[in-house]
Amino acid sequence: MTIVHFPEGLALIDYLDKEQELVKSVQEPTLFTWIVSPTVIYGRHQSAEVEVNEAYCREHDIAVVQRKSGGGCVYADEGNLMISFISPSTHSEQVFAQFLAMVAQALQAKGLPAVTTAHNDILVDGRKVSGCACFTAPTGTIVHGTLLYDVNLEAMLAAITPTTDKLAKHGVASVRQRVANLRELTTAFDDIHALRAYIEGYIGNL
Repeated sequence: MTIVHFPEGLALIDYLDKEQELVKSVQEPTLFTWIVSPTVIYGRHQSAEVEVNEAYCREHDIAVVQRKSGGGCVYADEGNLMISFISPSTHSEQVFAQFLAMVAQALQAKGLPAVTTAHNDILVDGRKVSGCACFTAPTGTIVHGTLLYDVNLEAMLAAITPTTDKLAKHGVASVRQRVANLRELTTAFDDIHALRAYIEGYIGNL
């Protein structure tokens, strides 16, 4: 496993560009983590008009970006660890499963009962702490995901507008009921930087 570090403080779109650069010539599984200022990221098959409270985002200087991968709409800020995994394999389902398993295993090693789901999420005690999406290129596969450590959940609730049908599919009445910050669930990490160092170290040694 190769761990790559890029400059801090880039816009989310710049980190997505880094993924696209890496996948063109990736020779072995590669991981990098990143942290961004408040941003809403929606999937390639989604509509910002439906999924995003665009007026709230404009008022609160929250960037809105569409990614090339599928999956749902997510909110990220300085309390959310973003993880990118790039593989030379184009067997995307296998790469996706590998990534989810690695992140879940890393959390389990810290005593958290993390499980993966058919919706490409990672849950702890039934609450979502990570959501992931996948993009297959001719030269490899990109999987990227969130890991909620201390995200501003009030901003998340205001910025993202999932339909009631979508919430019902997950058996919950609200986003707040469905998600949790790792900071609420464990004292294993002093801050998001400690979580970041742990994830890079643990997955990097698998």
